[in-house]
Amino acid sequence: MISAIFFSVLLVLGFGFFTWNVLKVRNNIRLGRDVQRNDKKAERMKTMLLVAFGQRKMFTRIVPALLHLMIYAAFMITQIELIEIVVDGISGSHRVFKDALGGFYTFLISFIEVLSLLALVATIIFLWRRNLLKLPRLNMSEMKGWPKMDANMILFMEIILVSCIFTMNGADEVMHLAKTGESYGFAVTSTLGPLLFDGMGMETLHTLERIGWWGHIIMVFAFMNYLPYSKHFHIFLAFPNTYYSNLEKKGKFTNMEAVTKEVKLMMDPSADPFAAPVEGADEPQRFGAKDVTDLTWKNLMDSYTCTECGRCTSVCPANITGKLLSPRKIMMDTRDRLEEVGNNIRKHGKDHVDGKSLLGDYITEEEIWACTSCNACVQECPVNIDPLGIIVDLRRFLVMEESKVPTELTGMLTNIENNGAPWQFSQADRLNWANED
Repeated sequence: MISAIFFSVLLVLGFGFFTWNVLKVRNNIRLGRDVQRNDKKAERMKTMLLVAFGQRKMFTRIVPALLHLMIYAAFMITQIELIEIVVDGISGSHRVFKDALGGFYTFLISFIEVLSLLALVATIIFLWRRNLLKLPRLNMSEMKGWPKMDANMILFMEIILVSCIFTMNGADEVMHLAKTGESYGFAVTSTLGPLLFDGMGMETLHTLERIGWWGHIIMVFAFMNYLPYSKHFHIFLAFPNTYYSNLEKKGKFTNMEAVTKEVKLMMDPSADPFAAPVEGADEPQRFGAKDVTDLTWKNLMDSYTCTECGRCTSVCPANITGKLLSPRKIMMDTRDRLEEVGNNIRKHGKDHVDGKSLLGDYITEEEIWACTSCNACVQECPVNIDPLGIIVDLRRFLVMEESKVPTELTGMLTNIENNGAPWQFSQADRLNWANED
């Protein structure tokens, strides 16, 4: 009874704290400007199923894709066993579904054990790739300190979690053999259990089984509540993030609605420039974006969904040629600034100004002007994140609000304004080349 009460309290506290953190993230995302992403529901559902659930874009790199699939499948399927653990914890029972499911129960737990073993192998390989092999994209400057520690912590937590599963099932297997003379028949622990725990007393086995059981559920709660503070929050956010993907063709830039309306008004001979504005019409607070609150909620969701895998940066032509730009860092900086703004609002109120901004304090002008707008980062991202959207809005602010343009672009923009083309020729002379012999 004491164990059941303690478990129930732990269950409520674990899910309560997780819910509180999820609401914090949701409120932070809602600080962004509105953008409509509710159209084409069938296409959005298909995109989510293929990209988030089906891991389609992961398989452009087959080795990490297979390793990730091992962990992903184990995470998804082991939630079934977690249901039994929760029921056992609340009721004080032991393997409550075993008799009801019979042979299917043996198959299910065996399947979970095989996936857990594969996940353990994949986790060890990921640790080796990150810390010993030191893949360049996993060891860039923005990955120093906390990002590297975060990635390693989650991998070590996975090792502990799988170890607890095998300890629980293995010790229980030996106890069951001693009591009934029969094996559970689970794929891994029917062999691993006797190999590790054979010859131990029943009290020791019971203690080991309880350590594994409690260690498993405590690690699940710890893992769950760590996610909102980690890049691994993409486990949950990948699904809504891919659902709300930008379905327009890559390379199509958005126009500010307020500017478009103004241009149309100027080109309409029948329009009254002195007419009163339409009631409820939105006035632009800022051209482009200087801080996270100027970005859209989808940009902000992107930042929380970033897996920090570095695929975007590894294909970025600017980064490859030694420029300062890293699309991954753009997303990480956006998330860090959003966390800072959200915490300030909770502590000091929504009107608090800390004198800092995303552009300048986190992302430099040199970074955003290094971007070639090629969309390679957008194409490569396994969860359909759009770093280019943030970069373009930061550029818009510099150009339209502060008139800051690199000297290399000044001549081109002047030619477009005067000649309707980037070249220093008048429109009347545009076809002169065709008259040359």
